[in-house]
Amino acid sequence: MREDRSEYNSQPHPLTERVASADAARLAGRCGTPRRPTRPEAFATPSVDTGSRLLWRLLRQHVSLPQLAAFFMANLLGMFIVMLGCQCYRDVRPLFASDDGILQAQYVIIHKPVSSMSALGMGQTAAFSEEEIRQIEAQSFCRRVGRFSASQYDVYCRIAVKGMPAIGTEMFFESVPDGYIDTPPSDWKFDPSAPAIPIILPRSYLALYNFGFAQTRSLPKLSEGVVGMIELDVTLSGGGRQEKYSARVVGFSSRLNTILVPESFMQWSNERLGGVGEAPSPSRLILEVTNPADDSLVTYLNEQGYETENDQQDAGRAMYVVRLLVAVVVAVGVLICALSFYLLLLSIYLLVEKNTDKLHNLLLIGYSPARTARPYQLLSAGVCLGVWVLAAVLLILVRRYYMNLLWSMFPRLTEGSVWPVLLLGFMLLLAASILNAVVIRRRIIMIWKNKH
Repeated sequence: MREDRSEYNSQPHPLTERVASADAARLAGRCGTPRRPTRPEAFATPSVDTGSRLLWRLLRQHVSLPQLAAFFMANLLGMFIVMLGCQCYRDVRPLFASDDGILQAQYVIIHKPVSSMSALGMGQTAAFSEEEIRQIEAQSFCRRVGRFSASQYDVYCRIAVKGMPAIGTEMFFESVPDGYIDTPPSDWKFDPSAPAIPIILPRSYLALYNFGFAQTRSLPKLSEGVVGMIELDVTLSGGGRQEKYSARVVGFSSRLNTILVPESFMQWSNERLGGVGEAPSPSRLILEVTNPADDSLVTYLNEQGYETENDQQDAGRAMYVVRLLVAVVVAVGVLICALSFYLLLLSIYLLVEKNTDKLHNLLLIGYSPARTARPYQLLSAGVCLGVWVLAAVLLILVRRYYMNLLWSMFPRLTEGSVWPVLLLGFMLLLAASILNAVVIRRRIIMIWKNKH
């Protein structure tokens, strides 16, 4: 019985054999040639995933959510104001560029006062001399000066419309350079080979006819389009000659209160019918000014005793105030954005200062300054991107609201694109993010150098 038990014990158990094989394999592994790292394990560069997680955990420990929320709201408000101001300017600019636009160049028509003595031909002349015109052109508020040229012959105009009694009256012609006319029509030209006179009338003349003359005489009222279809018979007399021409009203002006003809026709007709001699000096001038509310303009006109027409200085002051308000609104938006960026930069600075020792340890174990600064830079860029996206959404919603109001008042208003303004806002935030990234990296490098 004992011999059988010894024979049984001498045979290895299957489980014991497997355990022994595993021990032998581990022993062989220990006895093998060890792996030699290329650099000490203590100084190996951390993996990207592990390092990023460490840095983000470090940030979350000291990030102030109220500070980030304050920056986000302030930056959103400033960016929205800037983008909304620029987009409103782009959307309403076609309205401002019309005949009565408030953003087009400002013009002032001046003349000398007419006194009792000058009316009798015994006082100062009402015309401007060349020296006076040169003095006006030399003023800082004046961009350029245009002269009114008057006809040197008699003008008689007759209108004969079927179903209406013929109307005839003596009148006059004046001209100014084309650049001073509100919106010169396409047919604002004169060809001596096919003489037909284009005329621009003041809108006030049409209002006087419709609500004064026509109403008291039981005549039909006329619109601008109807007046443009009426052909006029004009008789010019001067220099011992009399000539007849056809004429047509091609437009109406809100700026110039006179009966205008092209300057080329005025020169041609004065040479033909005005006789020989020098052209008379202008009695009225139209000035293009930089700022109608400029104190130097008002002071100069008062000192010289010149007068303006139709309270143009008051209207110009109102226009200038509107333009100034638009500029102030945009400037306030830019200031709010600048302050919000400074708030973000200050918050990240404080965050870096709180983590100075931990950042130093990360630099010692192999992190580069650029990699250490990356989480702060990504935080700044991410917040700026969120501001831009939300500001763009708000801009589109608000723009849709005010564009519906503008279309109800001005159906012909064309809709501009919103992409230039969105691109402008993105470029501003991109520039701010780059500036923040540079400042943060320089601060990390300073910490690294100070520790060494």
